[in-house]
Amino acid sequence: QVQLVESGGGLVQAGGSLRLSCAASRRTFVNYAMGWFRQAQGKEREFVAAINRSGTSTTYADSTKGRFTISRDSAKNTVYLQLNNLKPEDTAVYSCAARFSGTSIQENDYDYWGQGTQVTVSS
Repeated sequence: QVQLVESGGGLVQAGGSLRLSCAASRRTFVNYAMGWFRQAQGKEREFVAAINRSGTSTTYADSTKGRFTISRDSAKNTVYLQLNNLKPEDTAVYSCAARFSGTSIQENDYDYWGQGTQVTVSS
């Protein structure tokens, strides 16, 4: 069992930045690929970014490529999502997820989920 706890969300103006963190409960964190997803009010959850177990490969949604950066620190059992040049359409609940295998952009492929953190971008 892996417990994931997100933090770092908040209210920011358009063009601003935030860094989200996702802390994992287990030292076997290194065995899991990690992903970030988001869900805006009234919409389906969508893929944002993913990183492989070693941190050497990343994947991004087209809507976030060039603005968001995913990274991980295995010593701290933590994965990060740096959000830059935020837009009002980035407003959503952001959740991290863990997958005991390679990365995936499909939410159904992930084994564990955090509760999410709210990001609100004002215009």
